[in-house]
Amino acid sequence: MNQPSEIGENVVIGENVTFGENVQIGNNVVIYAGTTIGNNVIIQDNAVIGKQPTRAKASILPDVKHLPPAVIGNGVTIGTSVIIYANAEIADNVFIADLATVRERVTIGESTIIGRGVAVENDCKIGKCCKLETNCYITAYSELGDYVFIAPCVVTTNDNYMARSKERFGKFKGVTVKAGGRIGANATILPGKTIHEDGTVAAGSLVSKDVQAETIVLGHPAKEFKKVPQNQLLRNQ
Repeated sequence: MNQPSEIGENVVIGENVTFGENVQIGNNVVIYAGTTIGNNVIIQDNAVIGKQPTRAKASILPDVKHLPPAVIGNGVTIGTSVIIYANAEIADNVFIADLATVRERVTIGESTIIGRGVAVENDCKIGKCCKLETNCYITAYSELGDYVFIAPCVVTTNDNYMARSKERFGKFKGVTVKAGGRIGANATILPGKTIHEDGTVAAGSLVSKDVQAETIVLGHPAKEFKKVPQNQLLRNQ
């Protein structure tokens, strides 16, 4: 079995962790049992990989006793103080910047960038070649297609009942952003809304209805502004 090519101080590695070739590990890193780490991976100081989720006593989420280990692909960079939970699957050449969190049952496609302080909550699917910029929030049960762009401080939501009434149980629904969708800085997307292919949300907008393909929306609430210019469409890049 391979061993890390570089390893810092105070590193904790659980049982049956599998390493590829040329893995670099910084100081104070914790890697939980069973985690799989590919070739040419960089794990920087204070990162935690494969953490089992904990559940608040008042949580409505199901109590899961033990999840499968995390899987980290080839060429992945994991920044300082990143936390990646168990049952997360990170594809090849993903970059996860400092202080980001990737929760359980999340998949991230190849060559995607997860920016500084980004939170990807449980049960999300992120496509390939996406860019999620600093401090954006991807709510649980969301799905982002390939080549999606999320600007800084975007907020997505999944609970129309805002934590009141039992009616909300079983009705949580994240957002869907289809291939090439783009969301500008500080926009808010309400639960269950879909941004269709190449749909674009202007900065600061509140999305309360689905965004149609190749359409720019803006405002509070967001309304159609104009069509996305031809030279901006994903197929023309």
